[in-house]
Amino acid sequence: MFHIGCPMWGYKEWVGNLFPPHTQQSDFLRLYSRQFNTVEGNTTFYATPSIETLLRWCQETPSTFRFCPKISRDISHGTNLSVTRDETLLFTERMRGLGERLGPMFLQLPPGFAPTQLSQLEAFLTFWPNDLRLAVEVRHQSFFQELHATTLNTLLQGYAVARVMMDTRPIQIGSAKEKQVLQTRERKPNLPLQLAITTDFTFVRYIGHPRMEVNEQFLDTWAKQMAEWLKRGMTIYTFCHCPYEVHSPTICQQLYQRVSALAPVPPLPSQHEQSGPPEQATLF
Repeated sequence: MFHIGCPMWGYKEWVGNLFPPHTQQSDFLRLYSRQFNTVEGNTTFYATPSIETLLRWCQETPSTFRFCPKISRDISHGTNLSVTRDETLLFTERMRGLGERLGPMFLQLPPGFAPTQLSQLEAFLTFWPNDLRLAVEVRHQSFFQELHATTLNTLLQGYAVARVMMDTRPIQIGSAKEKQVLQTRERKPNLPLQLAITTDFTFVRYIGHPRMEVNEQFLDTWAKQMAEWLKRGMTIYTFCHCPYEVHSPTICQQLYQRVSALAPVPPLPSQHEQSGPPEQATLF
């Protein structure tokens, strides 16, 4: 399976291009889920949704749609990850309310979480429910050095947990001023890309450039890599970001087109509902 989407389902500047003119905010999720088949659930990082909210999300989306909730910052950014058992189990039980629409959850560790704290992560993984999929993102520079990368990857593999692969290379291109503006807006760490397969699915976060020509070479390379993974029977979750989020849907559509040219992938929801090509957000 190939799942692709954005970090959010609602952005006001999508109205008039991805969404019809005058679309109300209450319709954002329903319309978004008719274009893409997954979303990074950043909203759950800040507040745990109510049971009623989860039910509404399910009612507004197709059964094939997948939410990938970001684990609450109270858990991921607390003082000690290993003592969050009760909070973690309460959070995961609430997320079960998404039923079949629940994709892998996403644990984003803070930049200060270092290899010396791996025992906390291991303790967390021991009480993580076995039937729920999980992806972990690390942001400490040491985890991108061979020794610590191998240790982390081995730990995640032992628990069938994916290592999040974040690609920020596109926003490192351009003039010094342009790079500064993009990095300030995106607020993503400048970390090297590390391809790491630790389970049967991958979780990729592509941080795209607002100038589409900059993305082309990276999207071509990612498409080849993803096509290879698909041919190996892996499930892929891909999320396309941009410092100017108005461009994120177009980047998603461009990557999907490249992957679909190289490997069989399920059609996007928009291809079921439209006789013509999906409407794309304008880049400029």
